[in-house]
Amino acid sequence: MFRGIDEVDWASMEHAYGSAADVPELLRGLASPLPQERETALDGMYGAVHHQGDVYDSTLASIPFLFALAERPGLPDRGGIVELLASIGDADDADGDGDGDGDGDGEDAAGGSHAGGGDETEGGPDAEDSGGSGGSADSADSAGSAASGDPAEDNHAMARAAVRARAAVFLDLVTDGDPEVRRAAPSALVRFHGEPGRVLALLSDRLRDEPEDGVRLALVEGLGLLGLLHPVAAAPAVDRLVALCGPPHDPGLRLAALGQLAACAADRLPGDLVATVVALLHTRSQRIRPYREPVRTSSDTLIGSLRRIRPADEEGARLLRTLHQALGARTDDRTALLKGQLSSENPADRRNAVWMSAGLFREWRAAHEETVALIGEQLGSDDERLRSAAVSVLEFLFTLAAPAADRLASLVTSGTDPRAQGSTTLHRPLRALARCGDARAVPALAEVLRRPTVPDETGYAIGYLGPAAAPLAPLLRQRLAEVPLDSPDTFHRAAPLLSALGSLRYAQAVPEVLRLLHGTSHEPRLRNPLVKALAGALGAFGPEAREAVPALRDLLAGENAVAAAEALWSVDGDAEAALPALLAALPPEPEGSGHRTAAEALGRMGAAAVPALPRLRRLARSAETGARTAAACALWDIAGDPDPVLPVFRDAWRRNPYTRRTIGACLVRMGGASTPVHDLIRTELASSRRHRARAGGHGSHDVLDDELLLRDCRAVLEAA
Repeated sequence: MFRGIDEVDWASMEHAYGSAADVPELLRGLASPLPQERETALDGMYGAVHHQGDVYDSTLASIPFLFALAERPGLPDRGGIVELLASIGDADDADGDGDGDGDGDGEDAAGGSHAGGGDETEGGPDAEDSGGSGGSADSADSAGSAASGDPAEDNHAMARAAVRARAAVFLDLVTDGDPEVRRAAPSALVRFHGEPGRVLALLSDRLRDEPEDGVRLALVEGLGLLGLLHPVAAAPAVDRLVALCGPPHDPGLRLAALGQLAACAADRLPGDLVATVVALLHTRSQRIRPYREPVRTSSDTLIGSLRRIRPADEEGARLLRTLHQALGARTDDRTALLKGQLSSENPADRRNAVWMSAGLFREWRAAHEETVALIGEQLGSDDERLRSAAVSVLEFLFTLAAPAADRLASLVTSGTDPRAQGSTTLHRPLRALARCGDARAVPALAEVLRRPTVPDETGYAIGYLGPAAAPLAPLLRQRLAEVPLDSPDTFHRAAPLLSALGSLRYAQAVPEVLRLLHGTSHEPRLRNPLVKALAGALGAFGPEAREAVPALRDLLAGENAVAAAEALWSVDGDAEAALPALLAALPPEPEGSGHRTAAEALGRMGAAAVPALPRLRRLARSAETGARTAAACALWDIAGDPDPVLPVFRDAWRRNPYTRRTIGACLVRMGGASTPVHDLIRTELASSRRHRARAGGHGSHDVLDDELLLRDCRAVLEAA
């Protein structure tokens, strides 16, 4: 397996963490008789040699040895090696074949069997069959030599060529004695083998003979991938999938075929798709064998963690996840499908449905109330993992979680989590209840504030409750008074409390704020973030914080001048003192994004900031979209002239969706003057996709930001 491995100059190569001298040890670890050593080695290959999909010179040099390992009969865990090879060959596919689709939602991430990417990643197929692979170091050169001029692109191209050159190996692995190898082989075979007709015949034959359910599903996925990637094989592959969608095939296989058909030939789906899928799902749930976790040694590797948290019904999760992804914008069908999943008697089906709902909520605007209510019903389940999944989804829905608020409130009141009392994190159902603005969270938050240790996020959660949280203000003030001075964790303890007190405009806490301001560390790394938070709270208190004016004036000449000037204007209305500091932060020829805060502060000063108009006009022509947007908003708030503002808004709206919330709020302030850009607003309201939805990730507040944007868009049109 390792012939020639010591002849390779690994020390001259690199991976994600520097020298690749340790790669031979990782490769040998993949062949270890000890399961934990194999798992650690595979984790190391993903973590260093193929870090986040990257391909290094050491990755290329590893390919022949990985093929030699994959071909070794009887070697355990070869399925993971096959998946690693497919991921390396598919890395950063320049042909654009990978769909990259995935909700990335909590437990869904565990559905894949390696840490290098999801099951649905796809790669280019048009390689020539060159026979088997050798195990010598010399064969690493067969990757070829792409000459794009970009080393990273060259490496990716050579990796694809190297894996395609040995794709015949995957033909034999489809019939390997190890079910995990047979399960990994179809996708790799479809991606990299150059004879799609031969591949189609092999997959079809194996479907008739394969005894393992999981492998049969992988074969169906291979047919779907053929339909997507190979025009010459698409029609017969689709015909085969259509045949698999009906009796006499078992429910799991039919579900898999429907999911693949939705992805590659949606026009061939049955008209009663959702009813068919729900019926199959329920039938399958009644027949499914109890899941038994493979016996594995415990390890701290990422791959080990994924194996431990994998869904109880991993195959069911993959089947329905594939179908949801393929349905995409068909939100009515996806919602109906989720309702069917959430009515299953099997907790694993319902748990999978909860995780899959997260992708729908994050990406698509629709009537989600009934689905959210059904997710709330899961909070009463005896299945702890199902309850946890439901809370996780409800947490990021904020106000959209309102249909589940009664269930959340019941869970909070029952105190069913014995760990909550001594926890350093906020009880998650309580956080979800507070985030949806429900006043029933207030008594529980008061109890939290009376504990010896207050979780840091408590103050931030309180901010979503609005005036209903007013009874908590004295407790917040008391806890702020207990924050130690000049401590490394002063900021982390004080900032959430300051945020909550500011949102409540509780000026009685000014003495406690000044205590921290006067006693904070002089080390800039510790002082600056805290001073900004303190100034922000004082500014939120407004004129009632007048006793803080001398302290704020003292800050005008320092690194926190912008925060101090904004607070001073809010408290004292002294433009003569505040304006010079803000102008100093906005030089005549500003560049970059660091001037946005000053522009926003000037805008809040309104007409008092007229002297800043020339500099703001220049900033509105900045190359940085966020800076242009902030300057344009300030121009309107100061001068009330829409002409220099609306062109900036139109350009920024289209270039950067992250500016739309800022623009929408300003358009509300503009009233009728915003009419020339109402076409943007109408288009936004007509779109079914959330403005921050993107492939490959999501933010914790994306849903909230989108709902607030929609609120502002409606207000803009209503004011017209």
